[in-house]
This record gives sequence, C-alpha cells and structure tokens, in this order.
Amino acid sequence: QVQVVESGGGLVQPGGSLRLSCAASGRIFSIRTVGWYRQAPGKQREMVARISSILTYADSVKGRFTISGDNARKSVYLQMNNLKTEDTAVYYCYMYINNNDYWGQGTQVTVSP
Repeated sequence: QVQVVESGGGLVQPGGSLRLSCAASGRIFSIRTVGWYRQAPGKQREMVARISSILTYADSVKGRFTISGDNARKSVYLQMNNLKTEDTAVYYCYMYINNNDYWGQGTQVTVSP
C-alpha cells in the first residue's frame, strides 16, 4: 500500500515563510511526477508547483515559492516565502507513483495579520 503524507503548514503573518514536506512510503517502483496543489474556500483546486520533465509554477507564486524533490527520501518540499493573504488554502501534495495518482491528506496554510 502506497501512502503520501504531508507535514508543515500553519498560521503565518503576511511576508512570512513556511515549508511544506511530503513523503511517500510503501512498494514504490517509480515516481514520475511530484507537485503541490491548493484549494481555497469556494475555489477549485489549482496547481501551485510541479516537477515532471520540466519545472512548472503558477504565475501567482513565481519568485516566492520553490519546489524541490529528494529521490532517495521519496520526498517533495515546497518552500514558501513572502506569503500573502491570498495564499491561504489547503495545500495538497501530489505524486504519480507506479502509474497511479496519489494525493496527501491536505495541510492548512493560513496567512493572516
């Protein structure tokens, strides 16, 4: 059984930083794509950052967020700097493992004065 578990998140003031982590476990033969998505109240889930054959960022986070991966640890990270109130959302880790989609449980990020 493959599992994807996130950690990090929390409450931060505007201009602050947070780091999200996500690790996969179980019988893993291949991880082809990793990424972070978010869903704000009343909005659809949107892609924040993704690593596949190329590195992709949403325009709204370019220059502020950095995605990175660690193959040995089967992990992906999201460093979020200069956070804004509009970054408030539930953040989900995504991994394409063994030709299947896996999502983390979600972690709340709240940016508020």
